[in-house]
Amino acid sequence: MKFSYTHKVFSIALSFLVLFSTLSLTIEKHFCGDTLIDVAIFSEAEICGMQDIKMDQDGMMEKSCCKNEKEVIDGVNKLVTKSFDDFHDLQKLVLIAYSYSYINLFEELPNAVIPHKNYSPPKLIKDIYVLDETYLI
Repeated sequence: MKFSYTHKVFSIALSFLVLFSTLSLTIEKHFCGDTLIDVAIFSEAEICGMQDIKMDQDGMMEKSCCKNEKEVIDGVNKLVTKSFDDFHDLQKLVLIAYSYSYINLFEELPNAVIPHKNYSPPKLIKDIYVLDETYLI
C-alpha cells in the first residue's frame, strides 16, 4: 500500500516535470522611462498612453519615452524517448540487477500469528483487588 502511494506521487511529479519543461513562455514588459508599468505573461502588456510620437517646437519628431521588452523562454521542442533495446548489454545488466535488488527491499513480511486473538477473558465474579485489599496508587 505504501509503495502504491509513492508510485503515484512520483508519476505525478514526473508528469509535471515533462509538462513544465516543454512549456514555452512569452513575458512582455512595458517601461515608461525607467519605470516598469506592466508585466504580462501569455498576453500583451498594457501601455501607459504616452507612446505616441511627439512633435517638438522646431517641427522635429521626438522619440517616445516608452519602450516594450519581450522575453521569450523556449521549452524543449522534441522529447527523446528510449526503449530498453536502445541500451548496451552492460547497461541492461546493471539496470536489471539494480531494479531486482531495489524491489526486494520492499517485500512484505508474512502476517504474524496472534495466539490470543480468539481468546476471551474470563468473566469476573468478584473484584479481586478488593478481596486482596490491594489498591493501586
